[in-house]
Amino acid sequence: MASASTDIVLDSIQGKGYPVRDWLTSYPLLMVAIDPYTHESAWILETAGQFLRHYKPADIRVAWLVAADDEGCRSFLGPWADEFLTFADPERSAILGFGLERLPSLLHIRNDGAVQAANGWDPSAWRAVAETLAVNLSWSRPMLPKPGDPVPYPGTPAQG
Repeated sequence: MASASTDIVLDSIQGKGYPVRDWLTSYPLLMVAIDPYTHESAWILETAGQFLRHYKPADIRVAWLVAADDEGCRSFLGPWADEFLTFADPERSAILGFGLERLPSLLHIRNDGAVQAANGWDPSAWRAVAETLAVNLSWSRPMLPKPGDPVPYPGTPAQG
């Protein structure tokens, strides 16, 4: 597993921004990073939302990490922005700071700052993250892919 700087600031559209270390004090983080200005992120929105919803009652903080400002996050996510914690990252400093290469991406950050990421929509890579979560959280794994999910695709470059 790679390691992330815990100094990276995650700016919530629901309130104030804090360094990653502050978001990790109680629970690890599970985020789906998306670019609202691409079709590739739009295609995965429902699947990613269902994935996050699966983990919402677990001992993990679930969130969106969006390459947009607050207004862009709300516009793209619609009701998903109200259901989950949403981080605005218009400059992509967090996205790139976590070493993400493609969007959409799934990102698990443990309390010690270790990062497990799945770049693009690769159901087997997302499943590997889910398997790690199953062990770490003593939680079930969602079925991936499930009927109606998009076919695998690499996504778009995270650099924008």
